[in-house]
Amino acid sequence: MTAEDTARGNPHAGSSFDDFLRADGQYAAVTAAALKRVVARQLVQAMADQEITKTEMARRLETSRAQLDRLLDPDNTKVQLDTLQRAANAVGRSLEIGLVDAGDRASR
Repeated sequence: MTAEDTARGNPHAGSSFDDFLRADGQYAAVTAAALKRVVARQLVQAMADQEITKTEMARRLETSRAQLDRLLDPDNTKVQLDTLQRAANAVGRSLEIGLVDAGDRASR
């Protein structure tokens, strides 16, 4: 952002990207997608660190490889919390989810 943008009355001057996404109605979807990408990446890394194959991981979750692929797909945000918890447990981890004040997120 330049001084010229501010001088021209840019409506986004001084706002955060989160503010832009909220104004555009995309904040929840973008946040969900970002969180899923992080969790999927962490699961894939934990599997690699422990040399757990997809076949073995599916066996541990008592599910199919296709379902596991959906779970590990960073672009697929349609996943249930109990599935994430079981996947975390399968690699010796736990899942933490919490609510934070929306004002607190802006300072992160």
